[in-house]
Amino acid sequence: MNLQTRFMNLQLKNPIIVASSGLTKSAEKIRACEEAGAAAVVMKSLFEESIAGEEWNLAAGAVGHSEAYDYMRAELGKQYGPQEYCAMLEKARKMVGIPVIASINCVSAKWWPSYARQFESAGADAIELNVYVTVVDPRTTAGDAEQLYLDILEAVKAQVKIPVAMKIGRHFSSLPHLAARLGEKGLDGLVLFNRFTQFDMDIHARRLDSTFDFSRPEEHHEVLRWVAMLSGQTRVNLAATTGIHSGKEIIKMLLAGARAVEIASAFYRKGLGLIPNLLADIETWMKEQGLNDLESIIGSLNMANSGSPDLYLRAQFMEKMRGWE
Repeated sequence: MNLQTRFMNLQLKNPIIVASSGLTKSAEKIRACEEAGAAAVVMKSLFEESIAGEEWNLAAGAVGHSEAYDYMRAELGKQYGPQEYCAMLEKARKMVGIPVIASINCVSAKWWPSYARQFESAGADAIELNVYVTVVDPRTTAGDAEQLYLDILEAVKAQVKIPVAMKIGRHFSSLPHLAARLGEKGLDGLVLFNRFTQFDMDIHARRLDSTFDFSRPEEHHEVLRWVAMLSGQTRVNLAATTGIHSGKEIIKMLLAGARAVEIASAFYRKGLGLIPNLLADIETWMKEQGLNDLESIIGSLNMANSGSPDLYLRAQFMEKMRGWE
């Protein structure tokens, strides 16, 4: 069975990418991912606050990035600096043959276009921009918030020739419009959707807190819907993440239009040894369907090709609810 696919002009031996996480935080762990059968890895992210802290001071980083600040408070002393990150990247490239994608959690266009160039020089096959903006100022419009994504992309694309992906959250006024604009600015890959730490409170200590859980399989439905609706509407290659725990979910994402999937939670729960099982599930399905390669089915059930575009719309909610009335 030919499980190959192309994502951001990267040739992948199969659609499984190990997402940015502790599973990819060292060259040795990246090699373990390759040995388990992963087609590519996204390195654990370098946070913008780490860059800002190294070159100026912590307060100089952009504000409002809840995930980054939670991470920063917990592990500031353990974070990679840009030089250490590049050294790890160079080491990983010598140890593995699969694509290695550098990742930065960023919230401004200020700090890291030059670092993107350094990562390219260190051997990164691509760069993933992990962008999340929390709008707290009522004077900030949706357009203002979206412009930051475009500014970051434009600044980075001006510095590198390797493919650039953006991993984003799900809360936008018009995600199709943003995806189209990112495509016009040269974005090569769009990863849907990121997971973030959630705000919480400790009612006994009366202090602020945060929480984070691994994804659950039922979370893949919203990702599936948006992948299917964006597929064919933008030149950007799509990748799916969140809620992908079995071969069945991977197949769904491919049918919807994703060219790859990024997985972390399932590997944390079951280990990298899950990868051969996922690939076996895909091959079994392909045999049942009489398929020889995956490329032929990518996007075949997206909104444009499904023959039933109404199934992607809210109207179906009423039909499902009537079954319980």
